[in-house]
Amino acid sequence: MPFFEAIRLAFQTIRAQKLKSVFSIVGVFIGVMFLIAVVSVVQGMNRYMTDKFAGTILGVNTFRLRRFPDVQIGNVTDSMRKSWLRRPQITYDDAQAVVRGVTTPVLTAWESSTRATLTAGRKQAKDVQITAATEPFFDIRSLRIEQGRAFTPREVQAGVAVVVLGHELAEKLFEARDPIGQEVKLYDMPYRVIGVVEKQGNLFGLSLDKFAVAPAAAPVKRYVNPPRVVEALAVKANSLPEMREAMLQAEAVMRSRRHLRPREPDDFALETADEVLDFWGKISRVLFVALPGLVAISLVVGGIVIMNIMLMAVAERTREIGIRKSLGARRRDILRQFLVEATTLATVGATGGVATGSALAAAVAATTPLPAAVAPWSILVGVILGAGVGIVAGVYPASRAARLDPIAALRHET
Repeated sequence: MPFFEAIRLAFQTIRAQKLKSVFSIVGVFIGVMFLIAVVSVVQGMNRYMTDKFAGTILGVNTFRLRRFPDVQIGNVTDSMRKSWLRRPQITYDDAQAVVRGVTTPVLTAWESSTRATLTAGRKQAKDVQITAATEPFFDIRSLRIEQGRAFTPREVQAGVAVVVLGHELAEKLFEARDPIGQEVKLYDMPYRVIGVVEKQGNLFGLSLDKFAVAPAAAPVKRYVNPPRVVEALAVKANSLPEMREAMLQAEAVMRSRRHLRPREPDDFALETADEVLDFWGKISRVLFVALPGLVAISLVVGGIVIMNIMLMAVAERTREIGIRKSLGARRRDILRQFLVEATTLATVGATGGVATGSALAAAVAATTPLPAAVAPWSILVGVILGAGVGIVAGVYPASRAARLDPIAALRHET
């Protein structure tokens, strides 16, 4: 029997016995659907954590000198938190010493943040992230100016009361009006808007566009930190190896300034995106290790169901098999027919699982903060797994059908 003829007969059988076919494919369908959906969410999260979280929040090839980590992961105990609060603050002198001590080519910026209310006329925006920073802040964070401009080194040095707004904040305060040149009030002090940052989007459902950045020496400095104290010194290198080298140099400078002995731990933090990405990497590895086991359970169940359904089909069609053999059908023709039928059932289930899993991933991305990106390799793996289950599950029923004696089969009563 030609291969495509066997496939045609398999689809004809599926159409004729719809209920039985549905029960046959449900295990494979669930297993492949679960595979596609979970892999899509994990893959999307991997990309999200690398591009959005690490790139936007912490910066690429960037580290920050801080009193203690801003992004705290793992088991942070109360005693650890108290020890962090006992650490000395990072001062302007510390930041300047690190800038002078790092010989690797880097870009540096001071930054300190707080949360406050901004007003523009009768419009008001509450809980806005206010940052006082030096001018390289925008390049380190990869923030592109959509309207207007960023502040200049001279404006930072002079402490001019100007501000750059996030996209959402500018829309909320000024709606259809051009924000450039308009006045906003921060801590009852007037600031002139000179720029608007390009839209950043959301991170886990939280807006990345509700912020304002003013020069480090502007009047807002007295509200973000005590005198001559900075929250963080951001250092951006051209590559990962250069960033590692700059971190070693910064650590040496700070340990020398703090008079720490060789065995004493650091009383400051050099924060990078690596800790966050490593933490997420451990979670994603656990998911990928557990995933094959969970998928295998569904596929094994699906394979057993397909095998039982095919054995029932062999019993129901024994007389048909006898007629075909008496008309000249060879053992391999019968074997191929039932094997192709089992494989077709499983592949149909796998295809349905791929489609439903992809739809679930799209629904998750559309309705929740979780991103999801369907990986092409997971689709290929899902279809191959489905076909493989069909082949394995169909071998025994097909071989049993092929071994039937034609005379005994013709005498069989259905």
